[in-house]
Amino acid sequence: MRTLARWAREEWGLLYVTAREALLKRRLQAVPMTVGAVCLTALLQFVQNRSWGYQFVQNMGAVRAEDPLWLALLRTPLSLFVPALDLPVWGALVQILLVFGIAEVCIGWWRTLVIAYVATLAGTLYARIGISLGAHAPFGLPWTDAQVVDTGPSAAVVGLAVYVAWRYGAYATAGAVTVAMVAEVLVKENLAGKEHLAALMAVGVLCLAVAVRHRHGRGLRLRVRRAYGRLSRRGQRRPGSRTGRGSGLPPIQS
Repeated sequence: MRTLARWAREEWGLLYVTAREALLKRRLQAVPMTVGAVCLTALLQFVQNRSWGYQFVQNMGAVRAEDPLWLALLRTPLSLFVPALDLPVWGALVQILLVFGIAEVCIGWWRTLVIAYVATLAGTLYARIGISLGAHAPFGLPWTDAQVVDTGPSAAVVGLAVYVAWRYGAYATAGAVTVAMVAEVLVKENLAGKEHLAALMAVGVLCLAVAVRHRHGRGLRLRVRRAYGRLSRRGQRRPGSRTGRGSGLPPIQS
């Protein structure tokens, strides 16, 4: 039991402390974007279940692979908050509240939205590529999937979960989410499952880019500090020194 508790602290300790402190201090004010996203999702669910609002929501946020690309790109941001008609809305609301909320506290609201959009967009674009490959290709899709309405926050939730877990050192959690998505495709091979894998690949590339950027940035900062340290030492005159370091003149010859 102690080993399990120790592992949990190492895996989620930093993530837990970060989220807990922010929520205790500011409560819902720490996650304004998440609260807005939950309200927007609930509102869209209410509207699309009304006879007068269904077509409006479809026109604004329903994405299909058969749609023109420009139209799909316009609808993709809002499609993230349109609950899938064949799934219970409370599932989407809980996903957004938990995953978006933790992400907003840990990495900020604008990074949360960017990663959510990248993951969702990766799934949207993959659907077109998969259908063009055909059902018999390893990563292909049947042509009937072109008519499937592609909405909901699931791809964004998967991408955010993996990114935040990676950034906060919860590598086992990130790996578990990835394995679960692979298992989903193996058990039930459908459009949603493959889009989740596309979202994971996009976020994986983003994680790699961030890691490379941080590594090169840290290396550059270390080189600058070392160079600055050498210049500072050269500019300091030691007591009893006859060389006049930092003057720019040749050393004094005796």
